[in-house]
Amino acid sequence: MHDSPKPYADGQYMSEVDLVMQCNTMNTIEPDEVNGLRAAVEAGTGLAGWHGGIADSYRSNSDYLHLIGGQFACHPGKHPDERSGEQADNYVPHTVNMLPSAADHPITRGLPDFDLVTEQYWVLSDDYNDVLATTTQKARPWDPWHREVTSPAVWTRRWGQGRVFVATPGHRVDVLTEPAVNVIIKRGLLWASQ
Repeated sequence: MHDSPKPYADGQYMSEVDLVMQCNTMNTIEPDEVNGLRAAVEAGTGLAGWHGGIADSYRSNSDYLHLIGGQFACHPGKHPDERSGEQADNYVPHTVNMLPSAADHPITRGLPDFDLVTEQYWVLSDDYNDVLATTTQKARPWDPWHREVTSPAVWTRRWGQGRVFVATPGHRVDVLTEPAVNVIIKRGLLWASQ
């Protein structure tokens, strides 16, 4: 357990790590740190995380974004008239949809679609990801976009010999204890560590 990405720059240390479970939001990473993380994953270390701990960690580093395959863009909230200036302004009801193509994946096998009331991540991503579940942002009357936007909510990515797992739900502990989210994260950590 570390409170910064500094250990990523230690090649000897990283060569002994089976899985990096990252939980670091809106931070910066130095070139030797991101290069060390990428080298470790390429050599077989797994990288996993949820919510902003992985999808909004180092938004200013394109090498990191390339490694994980997605970036938090925003989490549109409630109607402006319903906002009070609290975190809950961003908690909206939404559905996480399991993709039929991922029905046999070890992370999502047997899981149905499920509903949450929390931050719904709008994610910028690329098609190298193996998307297991999605969520769709509605086009509400007060939003500036004009049609629904579907983003990955759970994905995996192979990188060299390593595996990357990302789940966007998980803003608070109560979200992590929601049964489907809990199963997805546990299975995702196991999958990435192989």
